[in-house]
Amino acid sequence: MERARDRGCALVQLTSDKRRADAHLFYTGLGFTPSREGFELALPQSPVDG
Repeated sequence: MERARDRGCALVQLTSDKRRADAHLFYTGLGFTPSREGFELALPQSPVDG
């Protein structure tokens, strides 16, 4: 975070799975606050040609 600040960044953002409660406690302990709800979509794998 210090390196980001030194390089002029104004925001540090990270992604963590909702099930990682211990990680969330760690991040909030560092001063992070929950900010977004994300979405994802698993794509089926297509067969490899060959």
